[in-house]
Amino acid sequence: MNYPSLQNKASLKSVAAFIPENILSNQDLEKIIDTSDDWITRRSGIKQRRIAAEHEKASDLGTRAALLAIQRANLKPSDIDAIVVGTLSPDYFTMPSTACKIAANLGLEGISAFDISAGCSGFIFLLETAKALVESNLRKNVLIVGAEKSSSVMDYTDRGICILFGDGAGAAVIGVDDKYPIIDTHTATDGRYAELLKIERSDKTSNAQPLAMKMQGKEVFKIAVETLKNDVVEILAKNNIKSEDIDLFIPHQANLRIIKAVQEKLNFPDDKCVITIQKYGNTSAASIPMAMNEAYEKGRLKKGDLILLDAFGGGFTWGSALLKFGGDDFKGK
Repeated sequence: MNYPSLQNKASLKSVAAFIPENILSNQDLEKIIDTSDDWITRRSGIKQRRIAAEHEKASDLGTRAALLAIQRANLKPSDIDAIVVGTLSPDYFTMPSTACKIAANLGLEGISAFDISAGCSGFIFLLETAKALVESNLRKNVLIVGAEKSSSVMDYTDRGICILFGDGAGAAVIGVDDKYPIIDTHTATDGRYAELLKIERSDKTSNAQPLAMKMQGKEVFKIAVETLKNDVVEILAKNNIKSEDIDLFIPHQANLRIIKAVQEKLNFPDDKCVITIQKYGNTSAASIPMAMNEAYEKGRLKKGDLILLDAFGGGFTWGSALLKFGGDDFKGK
């Protein structure tokens, strides 16, 4: 296999998503917990979220998104030489990795495939990892997948958190293109806040589902808003890019109030901001590629567009990325 020279730049060559059919609306949640559509909407901006079928695993969702991303990059599965998956809801507790399962589903053997655990910031960490693999000549075409069956780690008696999360997957292929590079990525962590957002064993879940997500929402919200506002300002300044130069701001879809706070800080008009949280809720590592895919399929995201991404998640983790979209314009599925 011929690998690129060191001076070549990594590029996001395609994006795709898979969205489960089953809708869990706010009205549906009113029937099982003490909540209301008005309360959920005011708190988060979410109106509904998707829930995977009982037999579907994160790897199944991720495989569906991956196949479309590979096709849109004008490649075959055999052209992929590494798969990196971000997930907080893996098929198995520790092993095998969800990436290994996706590789097998794609018919790939003997390639590098592994998961990362960065919570809702997963897609930014995936981008950074793939960028490093491509630009160091270790790999040529890296498939990155954010795949979440968050419902598998959700306690549906905890109204403070079960209202927020949904299932879905997003994928992208990272290859080489100097003209449309991933300009910069930034990732960071602060483990001092680990207890504020975590997945732990819960007495309220069944033996078949022994894990549940826990969050101290007010504390997470305050830290997330300030951290993200500072992070996006820093990555723009570092690269001498002004907010008005950005074509699309595609944030992690965690909470509409957080998104609006960052949007205000950067003076982004609504037509430059991609928001899908009302339809899908928080899909963690899948949320940025799912939102990117929606903008792509609606013709809002075109080849060469300058994109700003940002995310915040459990760990705490956070990150941002600047890139020019290197995929072909959408021509229908």
